[in-house]
Amino acid sequence: MAQKTTRRVLLADEWRGLVILLMVFYHGVYDMVEIFGIDFPLFYSRWAHFLQVFIAGSFIILSGMCCRFSRNNLKRGALTFALGMVLTSITFFVLPSQIVRFGVLHLLGSAMFLFGLLRPLLDRIPTDWGAPLFGAIFLLVVRVPYREIGVPPFVTALPDALYAHSGLFWLGFPAAGFYSSDYFPLIPWLFLFLAGSYLGSYANEGRLPQAAYKSRFPWLAAVGQHTIWIYMFHQPVLYGLLLLLTR
Repeated sequence: MAQKTTRRVLLADEWRGLVILLMVFYHGVYDMVEIFGIDFPLFYSRWAHFLQVFIAGSFIILSGMCCRFSRNNLKRGALTFALGMVLTSITFFVLPSQIVRFGVLHLLGSAMFLFGLLRPLLDRIPTDWGAPLFGAIFLLVVRVPYREIGVPPFVTALPDALYAHSGLFWLGFPAAGFYSSDYFPLIPWLFLFLAGSYLGSYANEGRLPQAAYKSRFPWLAAVGQHTIWIYMFHQPVLYGLLLLLTR
């Protein structure tokens, strides 16, 4: 087994910092269009969709990587999921049209907790196999919330019975009429998280390129080390600013 390293992967901090800033920008545009009714056609373009997927995918992969460094993923998972429930409560009472039923914080909290429980089994999978294995599963089930499974052109429709129960939205089987302004169910996103965890194993074993342990943008790395609080408070700030500007 490769010797473990305790050095911080500063490139991951910078990547996380960049992504959280892009997310603040994206959510600002989202609020303009969906809440304040400002016309911005570019928001519905393929580029905007790509940006959304890039931001979400990056957070999930990075969170998976970081779980290899945590001393207590069960505690981290419970705390992160609790913050997700705080967002659910706030949106339910303050802005019900934008309610978050199972968003990225719910997903990450659940994934951290499951990783903590399943780690003895996951550690049996060789590092070099883990990321390709779970990455392939992710691609296979990425359309499950849309009632399909497979990789184009080999796609099969899933039975309607899987989507008949209103309580399975968190798993990836939303019933008709389900809505969540931020929706990241366990299927397929848990598998992307697990793929990221094996990338974290490379870092934990000191097998990343040396450039990954050096910081070229310290301010971006500093932002990346405080993403959870930026995520929690950026929307009220954006909403307040837009409320002032539109008035």
